[in-house]
Amino acid sequence: MRFAGMGNLLKVLTREIENYPHFFLDFENAQPTDGEREVWNQISAVLQDSESMLADLQAYKGAGQEIRDAIQNPNDIQLQEKAWNSVCPLVVRLKRFYEFSLRLEKALQSLLESLTCPPYTPTQHLEREQALAKEFAEILHFTLRFDELKMRNPAIQNDFSYYRRTISRNRINNMHLDIENEVNNEMANRMSLFYAEATPMLKTLSNATTHFVSENKTLPIENTTDCLSTMASVCKVMLETPEYRSRFTSEETLMFCMRVMVGVIILYDHVHPVGAFSKTSKIDRLQPLSPLNAEHKRAGSCTQPLFPSPILMVSLPFPEKPPGKNKRSQLLSSTERWQLLFSLWSTQSLLSPSNTYVRNIQ
Repeated sequence: MRFAGMGNLLKVLTREIENYPHFFLDFENAQPTDGEREVWNQISAVLQDSESMLADLQAYKGAGQEIRDAIQNPNDIQLQEKAWNSVCPLVVRLKRFYEFSLRLEKALQSLLESLTCPPYTPTQHLEREQALAKEFAEILHFTLRFDELKMRNPAIQNDFSYYRRTISRNRINNMHLDIENEVNNEMANRMSLFYAEATPMLKTLSNATTHFVSENKTLPIENTTDCLSTMASVCKVMLETPEYRSRFTSEETLMFCMRVMVGVIILYDHVHPVGAFSKTSKIDRLQPLSPLNAEHKRAGSCTQPLFPSPILMVSLPFPEKPPGKNKRSQLLSSTERWQLLFSLWSTQSLLSPSNTYVRNIQ
């Protein structure tokens, strides 16, 4: 299959790199200043649990066999109890993930408040408050990793569906189970909406950003969207400027920077009124392609994708309709969007099997 204008996939940015902010955002060693410390401590308290959440999610095996046995043998009380006893601790684990998303939501809003407030511009904020910018990047990186693991594990929704069906059946029979003290009906409803999303953590960040904008009506929306576009541009500049790139002490930081660049573009596309794919957007539609393609050529062989194709497919939504006839020409065509997705998907081999981030998501 050949796309029209396939050559565009290999083009570099149409905007010159000189037009982007030029400074090194130290993802490895940034330390909070006195002015950042209070917010930094709040965010750090949340992020310190992120790796355990990912490890717990990665180890999630589900109770598929026990549930199947119980469904196939509805009159076997022993199998019913076995399935129920297998599902209950898993539901408690799923509650922990959901509650962590609420903490992450509050953390992001605190970060946005610090990184968008006057009198500084987004570029000045990111350059002056690098420890907070680093925490913002870590939230984005965690979000992509969590959602990838969730998408690859259908047992999560199967287990939770079985739990809800069993609770509903027992409620009809006027039975109350101890687990309802841990996960009551209201909590179960909220968890159900969370896990129904293909990318629940990304949805959480999107909602948090949208809520932040709506709650701060005196703050122009551009302050928030410019913060996101500036972060993406800074990552691109660091990846394409040899002087900055050479300051990364490990390959893992390079991969981290690439993921953050694409992650922040995905978030921008979710929260901006016309998305990242408007031709008037401050994020060039080909922004991630040149550093990703360059790294693809440098790596040489195909082993692991930097981003799994499913997460990109669901994370870059197409608008249901253009914002008006006069703006129709400003939006990318569906073909252009699919070209970007195809290029990101085909940029494989950016991570070797020995890379930490690959091991964390396999």
